[in-house]
Amino acid sequence: MFTGIIQAVATISAIDDQPGLRTFTVVFPPDFCQDLAVGASVSHDGVCLTVTELVDAQHARFDVMLQSLNITTLGQLQVGSSVNVERAAKDGAEIGGHPLSGHVDFTGTLAAIREFDNNYVMRVAVPEAFRRYVFAKGYIAINGASLTVAEVNRQEGWFEVWLIPETRRMTVFEAKRVGDGLNIEIERGTQVVVDTVREAVDESLGQLKPLLESLLREKGLSLDDLVKPPQLPRG
Repeated sequence: MFTGIIQAVATISAIDDQPGLRTFTVVFPPDFCQDLAVGASVSHDGVCLTVTELVDAQHARFDVMLQSLNITTLGQLQVGSSVNVERAAKDGAEIGGHPLSGHVDFTGTLAAIREFDNNYVMRVAVPEAFRRYVFAKGYIAINGASLTVAEVNRQEGWFEVWLIPETRRMTVFEAKRVGDGLNIEIERGTQVVVDTVREAVDESLGQLKPLLESLLREKGLSLDDLVKPPQLPRG
């Protein structure tokens, strides 16, 4: 498990391709690898990877399966690319963000950036199948960073997050450009609530469901707009 609080930015120093498998050699900041062991988990841009080899005090290797390369942004990384990294949380660790599994649900696209004063706003385009899980004031993980959703537009298919200066300093987001892909992990509690409510609606409404959906569309709404996510306290 991870907390969504990015601990450092690391760099891909080498890539080795084999059939169906890619090995990344990653260089970490000093002290990041202290007590790190083969078999340990490290989140790279929100993707949980397992240490396969410790090269030296700052370098480690990680194997990435073809499926992970295809469904995340890891397949686009090159030598010299930077990634957000976080080591797995220890028992009893403070959850400063929200609990993350390191399993990416989908890849969003950075649709727009607004910057003014000390504010930095990212608008992220969301595939239609996942829009139902994104709520204003809810949690979401972008490239492994736990963030709060500021605004959502399900009809147009986007949400926005605001980054404070410390988040900009400690992550790779400052280097992202419009059109770049972003790894998104939705908050699991929200997913459970939404799916449970939708199943209950399907069972209770039966043939009346299309009629209700039609009435909601006339108001510019959908069934997903009637679901409220759980409000989880930050650690």
